[in-house]
Amino acid sequence: MSDLVVRDLSVAIPTPGGTVHAVTGVSFGLAGGETLGIVGESGSGKSMTAAAITGLTPPHAAVTGSITIDDTELVGPTTDWSRVRGRRVAIVHQDPMTALHPAYTVGRQIGEVVRHHTGGSRAAARRRAVELAAAVELDDPEAHVDRYPHQLSGGQRQRVLIALALASEPEILIADEPTTALDVSVQAQIARLLLELRRERDMSMIWITHDLALLAGLVDRVVVMYGGTIVEHADAGALYGSPEHPYTRALLAALPHTAARRQPLPAIGGRPTVNHAPVTSCPFAPRCRDRVEVCGDVLPPLVTVGATHEAACVHVRPAVEPDRDTAATDGSTR
Repeated sequence: MSDLVVRDLSVAIPTPGGTVHAVTGVSFGLAGGETLGIVGESGSGKSMTAAAITGLTPPHAAVTGSITIDDTELVGPTTDWSRVRGRRVAIVHQDPMTALHPAYTVGRQIGEVVRHHTGGSRAAARRRAVELAAAVELDDPEAHVDRYPHQLSGGQRQRVLIALALASEPEILIADEPTTALDVSVQAQIARLLLELRRERDMSMIWITHDLALLAGLVDRVVVMYGGTIVEHADAGALYGSPEHPYTRALLAALPHTAARRQPLPAIGGRPTVNHAPVTSCPFAPRCRDRVEVCGDVLPPLVTVGATHEAACVHVRPAVEPDRDTAATDGSTR
């Protein structure tokens, strides 16, 4: 199992309207066998972070910082993505209809990935495609591999994307909003399937979504992103039980509850920010109900608020370090 480490990652994208600073100073780790959730509204930078990890950022994007899988550095012009993408890290995209080629059968598309990474004959690749179709629980896999994407349902196409990602036996799987376009019952099936596949294949996994409710029970840790930055990072239990950042609290408050079915859901006012200049102050400040004057002047760093909990807000008070606490209670000095 491989460890992923992201350090001070930034992604700036030139556009006709000016440079967009999509990701700013993002750092986190993913241990072998661990599942990490990255959550935030559209435009928060979560998918662009995944694109940087898989070498799929837009042309001419400036990617800085460091991304390593074990000792392999991925940021830089010498990265051989043909050896990294698929084998070491693979991604399940959000929209199967744009990710799958409409003119090829799904078996041919899966088989091409298999042959690219492992070689072998077309017949062997087709057999492997049938095995993968069965692994992602497509009924009658022999028949499904000979069908075209338009002949499948949305849930079936999503399963094909998962099979494509698994074709090269990746060490790390990134699921980028894999259930957004599906109805609730199919969402649950896909979430269960991905969880089972991760356990069976002993993969590490990053689950990207805008839905905090979906992540509950699926991930070990959660990174909350806004405006291209990390605003909170915690073990799942700590984040759901005691959210520290106003944005995280607002996201959790907006989740529907059966006990309050007749009450309107609280909404976050305003719109997500687009950074056309480097981020130098709290990006959530314009929409934050708790903002004070200093919020528009400084970019708060992530501070430790618990053993497994960090948040970036001027209102957050850092936890007292154990050695200092001990010194204060026993009267010693250092």
